[in-house]
Amino acid sequence: MSNYGNPPSDPSGQTGQDPYGQPPAGQDPYGQPPQGSYGQDPYAQQNPYGAQQPAAYGVPQGVTFAHWGKRVGATVIDGLILLAAYIPALIGAGLSSDPGTSGIGSVLTLIGLVLYIGVFIWNVCIKQGGTGYSVGKGVMGIKLVKAETGQPIGGGMSFVRQLAHILDGLPCYLGFLWPLWDAKRQTFADKIIGTYVIDQPKG
Repeated sequence: MSNYGNPPSDPSGQTGQDPYGQPPAGQDPYGQPPQGSYGQDPYAQQNPYGAQQPAAYGVPQGVTFAHWGKRVGATVIDGLILLAAYIPALIGAGLSSDPGTSGIGSVLTLIGLVLYIGVFIWNVCIKQGGTGYSVGKGVMGIKLVKAETGQPIGGGMSFVRQLAHILDGLPCYLGFLWPLWDAKRQTFADKIIGTYVIDQPKG
């Protein structure tokens, strides 16, 4: 009887299989399921900001860069804290002009300088570098992060970033105004160090 229309028989007794040992069409010869069966893009990566995106994208999805006004507010708050720490030095400077109180004035000036430096190191280097939040940034609900990782930049780099702000002031404080029109709202210091300031209320 003719076998037309019927699959060829396998000498081993199995049917429905290519007689030359090839798997049926659509099946991976290495036993892996078809691409896409996991429901996940194999080329996607979990970005550090919490949203999944293709690796080629430059700006993380779901990230809102901090408004310039919030950054100014945070800077003002941090500046007022430093000013409060420096008050003893201001008082000491006034007392130093009088020969009768110059000794007390010198002591107060030294205390003010120590407090100023201590508050700066704690707030800008230790706190901001370790958590992303200075006191001012925490109040304003914004956070400083490394652009590549989405994580705090560390105390050392936070200090270097403060030094890089010198370039923001040249000329005419243009770098501090740059976030007003920059797509990623970065100052010159942010671009040099590779940082973002993002909206992320502290929870």
